[in-house]
Amino acid sequence: MTKLIMEEHYDPVDTEIMEAEKSPNESPKMENGVMLVVNHSNIQPPFSVVLATILYCAEFVSASVLCKKYHSGHDNIWLGLTITFMLVPAILTQLALTFIHRDLGRDRPLVLFMHLLLMGPLIRCFEALVVYFKSGKKEEPYVTISRKINLMKKGQNIPMEWEIGHSERKLATHRNAFKRTAVIQAFLGSTPQLTLQLYATIQEKYIVVPRVTLMIIALVSITYGALVCSVLAIQIRYDDYKVRLSPAAYICMILWRGLEIATRVTSLVLFSTALTHWVIPVGLANLLLFFFLPWAEFWARRGSLPENVEKNFGKLDTTLVLCMFIFLYASINIFCWSAVQLDLAHRDLIEKKQGWSRLAAYYGGRFVENAALIALWYFFKSDFYEYVCAPLLAAQLLIGYSLAVLFMLLFYQFCHPCRQLFRYNVHDCLHCVCCLRCECCCRQGGEERGQAHPYATAATMVLVPEEPLGPPQEPQPTQPPDLTCQLGERETDIVDDITVVV
Repeated sequence: MTKLIMEEHYDPVDTEIMEAEKSPNESPKMENGVMLVVNHSNIQPPFSVVLATILYCAEFVSASVLCKKYHSGHDNIWLGLTITFMLVPAILTQLALTFIHRDLGRDRPLVLFMHLLLMGPLIRCFEALVVYFKSGKKEEPYVTISRKINLMKKGQNIPMEWEIGHSERKLATHRNAFKRTAVIQAFLGSTPQLTLQLYATIQEKYIVVPRVTLMIIALVSITYGALVCSVLAIQIRYDDYKVRLSPAAYICMILWRGLEIATRVTSLVLFSTALTHWVIPVGLANLLLFFFLPWAEFWARRGSLPENVEKNFGKLDTTLVLCMFIFLYASINIFCWSAVQLDLAHRDLIEKKQGWSRLAAYYGGRFVENAALIALWYFFKSDFYEYVCAPLLAAQLLIGYSLAVLFMLLFYQFCHPCRQLFRYNVHDCLHCVCCLRCECCCRQGGEERGQAHPYATAATMVLVPEEPLGPPQEPQPTQPPDLTCQLGERETDIVDDITVVV
């Protein structure tokens, strides 16, 4: 069973983004070096379910109001595109909720009817709230035990076990479903909707209040969806550990994702206003690149398709589901970093070892692409921008994307919940790159003068401890220093083999 399409690993630790700290009412017990936490009464409220439902309803209602205004103004093109970007993600959200909860084979006519009315998130949110308010009123036996490693600040790892009750299991199902629907809504609905409305605002040269409202809601939805992607990637990659993010980590991620998405959408829209017909090849090139890249890596490894996507699925059904999943993955990467690497041969579809090289290549390439789009807009811009300081706007977009990268680096260096497990961090990678550049410059200078530079091996001096001076010894043959960092290796060093006791 894939962890991004559907998940049966019910764990209260894999809960909301805004998870509260552990309650002092928990009763830990030590058994054989494992801390057993019995806490059936203090269930966390389903904040993520409520927030995803509010964003879904707010965007749907604001888009409907804007469609009414387009209809009264006889703007048929904007009307048709707005309705498309409103209905397509709504239908996909209904299908995803029905598929994850497995309601097709159950006798739930009211729920299915609400899904037909595109009001499935409302009834699901109501169910989650009912389960939450009913929990803790009576003692209920646990249905499974979840084991995680709690990372302490002093470098100590304490294995802990949680008894999972029926209410916690139901809430975990709702949370997992709404996390995935939030990603679908954000990148298959909100991103094209935001791009369309910003383009319409520039083309029509006036501001409409319903349109601005829809753009603000869409930007919040996209930022939240990107935030969910980052948290899901951390939870999947460090599945054996209890992941708890600090408020500083959320602030860094919100600034990182918000700036990244805003500058990316603005660059595409400005480019489309100057070279309208060329924005389609640019978008298709990005989509096809990220869609076929996982398949190319899969064929290069000569892997086989996973057989655990669904019990009743054949190879054709599995391929169709994988194509839909990869299409969502490609749609995310068009606008921001998806935070995961796909491995179609793996049972979870996610590659657990993510190197810094892929991350650096993505952001380096995306920065170059945004700069090229902004430069083309600057040279081919229309007369509409004659009252706008074009150089200042271009500089602001590039600085904004650079700030997004800076907040990303700060998050991985100081705020990542599992940073103590990193084999290499941001500082090590930057130091390694600087050392490699210094070595290359020294070698080039030595070749130009026909001799080796006296500081050609200076980079190794920081890696070799000083030895006390003594009598001269005979020179020993030495090997040339190897300064290449294995950036593609596994970032984490997880040495504990933890199993889940069901």
